[in-house]
Amino acid sequence: MSQAEAKSRTTGQQEPGRPKPEELVPSRYAVRIGEIEALIISDGVLPLPTAMLGHNADAADRAVWLDDMFLPREAFDWALNVVLVRSGGQTILIDAGLGLDPDLNLPRAGQLIKRLEGAGIDLASVTDVVLTHLHMDHIGGLLVDGVKDQLRADLRIHVAAAEAKFWEAPDFSHVSMPPGFPDALRATAKRFLGEYGSHLKLFDERSEVAPGVIVQRTGGHTPGHSVVRLASGGDRLTFAGDAVFAVGFEHPDWYNGFEHDPEEAARVRIDLLRELAANGEQLVATHLPFPSVGRVAVDGDVFRWVPVFWDY
Repeated sequence: MSQAEAKSRTTGQQEPGRPKPEELVPSRYAVRIGEIEALIISDGVLPLPTAMLGHNADAADRAVWLDDMFLPREAFDWALNVVLVRSGGQTILIDAGLGLDPDLNLPRAGQLIKRLEGAGIDLASVTDVVLTHLHMDHIGGLLVDGVKDQLRADLRIHVAAAEAKFWEAPDFSHVSMPPGFPDALRATAKRFLGEYGSHLKLFDERSEVAPGVIVQRTGGHTPGHSVVRLASGGDRLTFAGDAVFAVGFEHPDWYNGFEHDPEEAARVRIDLLRELAANGEQLVATHLPFPSVGRVAVDGDVFRWVPVFWDY
């Protein structure tokens, strides 16, 4: 191996004249659920204050958890995962990432459109979008310049009716967000509803989007927050959206700063983790470390996340 090749492999710097390599860190991971194909795609990461992991918890207790996880105490990168599903001839995008940085210093997220292209996914092939909720890091990819023009005219966007209603006059009285976030969330949701209102397929509690693909409202994080259940051939996987965060297994009663009803969100989280621990199905969530595929185990009075071994 030449010195230039060694440098390229270890630092990512490119030898002059050679084609640029693909991303050094994988940004997509495929899972098969019976006859359903699922592709977990990283939209990037969000650098956020660690206090948002549990704003009702003592700072010393948060520090212990962060130290145990070898994470910095002040701020760290939250993963931001999106899922593309193919079932019954439909191509379904579950959430859409951050899109453009809304002046909040989040430059490493908003990668979804580029990474869909890198995976060979044509936006015009997407028949349905399912939104777990309307926070900007779940809808912003649809607002990137030029994206709407590439989407189908008959695109169906599935979202809980309670979610659309909430963002007409959202309540931020129980959240604990850094400055600027509430205004950005309001503005992004308003813009999204204005641009895509005619595409919305509203549901009350649950809806079958495609064979074996069910979206189910949980509430809590937001009034219309929903999870997506995939089931085929005895295999099952739940995309939990923002119902579960990395700290939520060991501390399911900690309130996340983005939860509009923290007490209800904790109840939803505990019920969901109990269910997943009992049935052994796979779990994917927006802000668990990429690719976030794993299972839930009971650990005394709380829970434990068990990541799957990567399948190459």
